[in-house]
Amino acid sequence: MKEDKLTRYERARIIGARALQISMGAPVLLEDDSGEPIDIALRELEMGTIPITVKRLSAMKQN
Repeated sequence: MKEDKLTRYERARIIGARALQISMGAPVLLEDDSGEPIDIALRELEMGTIPITVKRLSAMKQN
């Protein structure tokens, strides 16, 4: 799997977390900020403007 590609679980977690931030009053990072928080978060993810990073643990090699 490519390192820059998000899994469906990472994608869902990021969209949910960002939608919660928006609903709690965080500034929207898009020109058009109309719509539901979940829709705004999805558009932000598609545009690449969400300020959230994913840390992945690398698998340990077994001897």
